Amino acid sequence: MRAFYKIGLLTLVTTLLCACGETRGERALSGGLIGAGVGAVGSSATGGNALTGAAIGGGVGAAAGALSK
Repeated sequence: MRAFYKIGLLTLVTTLLCACGETRGERALSGGLIGAGVGAVGSSATGGNALTGAAIGGGVGAAAGALSK
C-alpha cells in the first residue's frame, strides 16, 4: 500500500510540472522528460522494470504537456 502512495505523489508532481514551457513543443518535451524520470523511479520503487516505467511515463508526460495550455 505504501508504494501506491508513492506512485500517487509522483503522479501529482509530474502533473504539476508537465506544463513547464511557453510553447506546446516545450511543454511536451519537458512533460516527457519529467514523466520518463518519474516513471522510471516509480517503477523501480514498486519492483517493476525501470525502462518500461520510463517509456510509459514519458508518453503520458509528453501527452499531458502537449495538451496543457
